[in-house]
Amino acid sequence: MVRTNNDLSAYVARLYQTENRGYFSLENYLPGQNIIRQGKKVYAVHIIKSGIAKCYLSEDNGKDFIQEFFSEGEIFGEIETINHHLSFCSIDAITNVQVFQIKSENFVELLNADRRFNELILQAVANKVRYKAIRHGYNQSHAIEDNLLRLIREFPDLLQHISKQDIANYLGITLRSLNRALHDLAKKKLI
Repeated sequence: MVRTNNDLSAYVARLYQTENRGYFSLENYLPGQNIIRQGKKVYAVHIIKSGIAKCYLSEDNGKDFIQEFFSEGEIFGEIETINHHLSFCSIDAITNVQVFQIKSENFVELLNADRRFNELILQAVANKVRYKAIRHGYNQSHAIEDNLLRLIREFPDLLQHISKQDIANYLGITLRSLNRALHDLAKKKLI
């Protein structure tokens, strides 16, 4: 549920400390602060050093659908940089978030110059696709209660860090349905 990428995190931290070109800067965001806005040009790629952020799509009906929750080592802005498209999602900090930021043109230069960085980015993008396919398949074929239990197993502090509305948006259900499922699970002493 809260995605991490330890290999990319460690590699970028090393680059940040040793890179003499100064590609990376370290930026801080407060809870609720927007990092990337849907439908806007992306000028930099971000790799989370610490904290939790949410990636979500605002639909034309006013509802938000949370694609993923990102934490240490997860990357965003790379797809827009590679494809030269506007951002298709917004990214907001849930907790205090610190990111390594690299300008889009420097990101592309580093992809071409650093084979290991390139491999890690390819793996990160492939893992995003894989994870989404598995998650959506599971969510569609299991009851809300099963989906909640799975999330709590994967992220035991779920309800302490992520709002109920964000959890509902992540599961594609209403807040009322989520509260009913949580009540039923508590009644069965499963949470």
